[in-house]
This record gives sequence, C-alpha cells and structure tokens, in this order.
Amino acid sequence: MITTQQITKSYNNLQVLKGINLTIDKGEIVSIVGASGAGKTTLLQILGTLDKPDAGSVLIDGKDTTKMNAKQLADFRNSNIGFVFQFHQLLPEFTALENVCMPAWIAKKSKTETDKRAKELLEYLKLTNRIHHKPSELSGGEQQRVAVARALMNKPSVILADEPSGNLDSHHALELHDLFFKLRAEFNQTFVIVTHNEELANRADRKLMIIDGVIV
Repeated sequence: MITTQQITKSYNNLQVLKGINLTIDKGEIVSIVGASGAGKTTLLQILGTLDKPDAGSVLIDGKDTTKMNAKQLADFRNSNIGFVFQFHQLLPEFTALENVCMPAWIAKKSKTETDKRAKELLEYLKLTNRIHHKPSELSGGEQQRVAVARALMNKPSVILADEPSGNLDSHHALELHDLFFKLRAEFNQTFVIVTHNEELANRADRKLMIIDGVIV
C-alpha cells in the first residue's frame, strides 16, 4: 500500500528526516509518535505528497509519487489521499455540506453525484441536521466529523491524520478514535496517524516512534 525507501528531508542546514524506510499494508492503522520536532509531521506531509523529499522514493499503490509533476501530484492526491488535521481546516464561508463537497468539485464530478455522496457521508457521521451550518456554528467535535467526511469524499485508499484529536476534549477524542476503527472495518481504508494521544497511538495496529528523524 505505502512503501518509502531512504526518505531524507532538510530545511536549510537542519536535517529533519535521515533515511526513513517504511511499509504500511492496505487496511492497516499505523500511529506515528515522537517528540515535537522529531519529523512526524514532515513525514506525513511527504506521504501525502504535500512536500517532496530531498532523496528517496514514496510508493502509494505501486505509484512512485516522487516522480510525478505538480499537476499529476494534485490529481493523485485528490483521488487517493484524504487528510484530517488538528484544526479542521474547514472553509469558514461555506456550509458543512459545501466543505464536504469540495474535493469532488475539484475533481469536476457531477453535482448530483457529489451532493448525494456528501449527504450520505454526513448522515453516516450523524450530521444530517447540521449540513447547512457553517463551521462557526458547529462544535469542535462536529467540525472534526465534517473534516472526516470531506477526507472520505473521493473514496481515497489512505487517510492521513495529523493530531486529529489534539483540539478535542476527551469525550469527542474517543468518539473520533472509535470512528477511525469503524471506518477501517467497513471500508478497509488505510490510516496513518501522527498523534501525541497515547490511547489512540496504542490502539493502532502498529505504533512507530521517530527519534531525531529516524524510525526506531
């Protein structure tokens, strides 16, 4: 599903990743832990094609993303990868429904098909009565569920989550963690989750630790 070979990344004179070799199977939930500055988010951004490594390769479903140009990367990312961030990254001027539709609009899918799937996802995530609310009118837990629906919109094979419950109280964090495992059980999606939450990290199929840019 995901294979990296000797990934390195530096910013100016600071080497953040120092040769990351990683294999993640389809349907696996993997957590990545480590101290702040260890390279967790940098690795996640490279896996998500939001950044390029200085050296090494990243294969997702057998395709080497490091050899793609910007347009190919954007199309690949939109079709194959869903993102869930700590602070939701919802567009404040759009409703929950419109935020969820965004990836499909970018992919130029039909409006009828897009609206139908977005409403199904919001219903699945128990947000049917909130579809016309803007992010400012939603609770933190509701905003994060909208973000999860948006991540699922184009039926990606992998979901990348960066501190997904870091901005939630313990009750809503547990609900979100349970949701990830429910989604995996029902749709066999692969999850890579950067987290400081020990409960979530320990529930994963595998917990990887990064220390000074190396997986140990």
